[in-house]
Amino acid sequence: MYSFTSTVRYSEVDETGGLSLLSLINYLQDCSTFQCEHLGVGIDHLRQRHIAWFIAAWDIDVVSRPMFNERIEIGTWAYGFKGIYGLRNFVVRDEAGADLVRADSLWFIYDLDAQRPIRPPKDEAEAFLPPDPQLDMTPLSRKVVAAGEGEAREAVPVASHHLDTNHHVNNAQYLEIAREAVPEVSPVRHIDVQYKQAAQLGDVIVPRVHPCEGGATVELASVDGASSYAVVRLLSNIPPSASVGE
Repeated sequence: MYSFTSTVRYSEVDETGGLSLLSLINYLQDCSTFQCEHLGVGIDHLRQRHIAWFIAAWDIDVVSRPMFNERIEIGTWAYGFKGIYGLRNFVVRDEAGADLVRADSLWFIYDLDAQRPIRPPKDEAEAFLPPDPQLDMTPLSRKVVAAGEGEAREAVPVASHHLDTNHHVNNAQYLEIAREAVPEVSPVRHIDVQYKQAAQLGDVIVPRVHPCEGGATVELASVDGASSYAVVRLLSNIPPSASVGE
């Protein structure tokens, strides 16, 4: 496992004094980025090869939110590769070593020249091996379904502050847009995200809310409703734990 430690900053908490969901996702993606840099397969390396790691799905359990000024450890590890996909776990732990957050995730390498996903080159995959054991969590939802029409909430024009180094809306920003659309789902204890299409500067994202048991599913749709950028499920309870695997 690769890990780093941090203290929850005032700028990272919400109105309750707990780590915001946006800050939580930023910690997770920062941890994976730091590991890539540590292994010599970071941003500059990927740019030279005209490829990038994109995330396809999140499955996150928030056992207990870290609070302001709390010392935490954020860790990540790859636990396998299947076809074009890389599989990665994350944890956030307190000073006593107890899990505050557990996460599963699905990634793929994107060929920036060919504009399509590709199998991870052998040396890229080998940088993360041997794999560590997989976390015992609910099975990762590769597809998050939003049933029915849903209720449209306030549209969000994509601005420059939403973008990352790939000039797409950063994955954490989709979750933040979804959370803002359903303030009634609180506290958020479980998150499923399926990323479908990268939004770019000038696009407009329309959250469509679909109530579900224990929370809501938010489809982040295009203005014409013909496509979706992401689908986010936010629940106020953590589903019963189950062994992951196929």
